[in-house]
Amino acid sequence: MQMQPNEMKQIVLDALDELKAIDVVVLNVSDLTYVTDFMVVCSGRASRHVKSIADNVVVKLKQAGVSPVKIERDSKGEWILVDAGDVVVHVMMPQTRAFYQIEKLWEA
Repeated sequence: MQMQPNEMKQIVLDALDELKAIDVVVLNVSDLTYVTDFMVVCSGRASRHVKSIADNVVVKLKQAGVSPVKIERDSKGEWILVDAGDVVVHVMMPQTRAFYQIEKLWEA
């Protein structure tokens, strides 16, 4: 049985909370794209924090049986994207997040 998007979203939010991710925003993009249902954007305090947050999300999703989970990283460790299909998570340094303004791209 496949996990429902809302269940997957809750696993992600719990993983983010566990490692104290900053300014977590959940966007329901199911009406805007067929690629994913939820886009979750958050920040970390330092590149090491960003990596730890993303790693925790991946671990928790895999423990819940979500597979495959894909990870994309920039070369500086300022932005990590975790793609779990129905939920895509962007973990970013605050300045990177302010520059790209992902949330504004997906506003309805």
